Amino acid sequence: MPTTFHPRQESAFPPIELDGSIRNQSLRVHSGLRAAIVDGLLPPGSRLPSSRELSSQLGISRNMIVAAYEHLVNDGLIEARHGSGTYVSSSLPTPPSIAAAPDIALTFGGRPPFALGQTHVEPAFLARLAAATRRHIAEASADDLAYGDPRGSLHLRRQIADFLAVNRGIRCDPGCVVIVSGTQHGLRLCVDALLEPGDWAWVEEPGYGASRSTLTAAGMRPVPVPVDGAGIDVAAGTARNPRAKAAYVTPSHQFPTGVKMAMDRRVALIEWAEAAGAWIFEDDYDSEFRYSGPPLTALAGLAPDRVVYLGTCAKTLFPGLRLGYVVVPPGALERVLTRRAAFDRFMPVFLQNAVADLLADGSVASQLRKSQRRYRAARDQLAEIVSATSRGTLCPDIPEQGLHMIVRPRDGLAPGLSQVIRAEAKIDAVLLCETFMQRSDAEGLILGFSGYETGALRAAAARLGTAALKLATGFGR
Repeated sequence: MPTTFHPRQESAFPPIELDGSIRNQSLRVHSGLRAAIVDGLLPPGSRLPSSRELSSQLGISRNMIVAAYEHLVNDGLIEARHGSGTYVSSSLPTPPSIAAAPDIALTFGGRPPFALGQTHVEPAFLARLAAATRRHIAEASADDLAYGDPRGSLHLRRQIADFLAVNRGIRCDPGCVVIVSGTQHGLRLCVDALLEPGDWAWVEEPGYGASRSTLTAAGMRPVPVPVDGAGIDVAAGTARNPRAKAAYVTPSHQFPTGVKMAMDRRVALIEWAEAAGAWIFEDDYDSEFRYSGPPLTALAGLAPDRVVYLGTCAKTLFPGLRLGYVVVPPGALERVLTRRAAFDRFMPVFLQNAVADLLADGSVASQLRKSQRRYRAARDQLAEIVSATSRGTLCPDIPEQGLHMIVRPRDGLAPGLSQVIRAEAKIDAVLLCETFMQRSDAEGLILGFSGYETGALRAAAARLGTAALKLATGFGR
């Protein structure tokens, strides 16, 4: 702990803090004097005690004081004037003030129901992940300790390629898989590499706001294209802006509606991209969690030369893992890797290899099956409780896939009820209207149901339904 040294009263030298946790005495004195100088306690031009005098006052050997002074001279903080003494440098800037961090609304850590993107991980899986990570660190090769391939671990890329071939119908060379820290990282990387600032990009309306923000931050100009029961309306997109150079879509499980893109729409989108020389960014949003029927074929499996496929472990495992991947078309790979190497290399290789081990031995698949059962039960409980407690005021749209559910006020209620219900129930839910760019009258709440303890989810669902029933009376038309 730092201790404050008060010199003898007859000395003009001010008190300084000496940090007792610094074992080397010379460094301890250096640290204390440096802080006093930088903070302005010792102003520019002020004279320091001689090394002999300060040694006597601090009870520290003179050699240690001399070494500390020499260190401060090398720092440029003090200067020795021959025959005159040692002084604080007269050319120092004004002492900096330590400003408080601004109050910025960012969310970290756990969140209450019904926030999106929460997951549950079995303790046994975490133990296996920890053991695999330790093993790879202990057995690290020279290649593991170097910068490595900007695409990431080959071991992991092979496992991802095998997984995609079996589960998503994507046949790709592991050399075209690039490991990133998440979907938004992968999207930004590929947009920067393949598009120019000012290019137009189709986005789904309604759609995923985080990706719209990523496109906008990269200099793209989003064009909202309506989504109906068959997915994004390609004809409407062509009519709205035929010059677009990209389309961002969630075809297997559209966010937030949950619709699957019909095959004729998929073909139309691919044909548009080929004719326009445009790129399709396929975000395979929540595709792993399908509660009925076989897995759907990804768009990238149909057009590997025009589709950039974006996947993540944030939902299959947990967001804090910060592990995602991009399947890059072979013709775009060099541009993407050149961009990657220019500003960012790769995720930690030890963790990548550990995850690859657990993909190979079936641990990830087991975790996914357990999570799917848990989330399906949570989905059913949420729908049942909201319906019962709201007495039909809220109508759940029970999804066949994914980790969120839309609940809408019943017909005949005045506009704006969704927002009022959210405030009354004190829940963390996205409003359906917040997922639109050009429309603000859509009624509904988007409720994430994954990753929460059963008691907390049930209580929040009951609170939501009760609030809706209470407020509906005053919102009739």
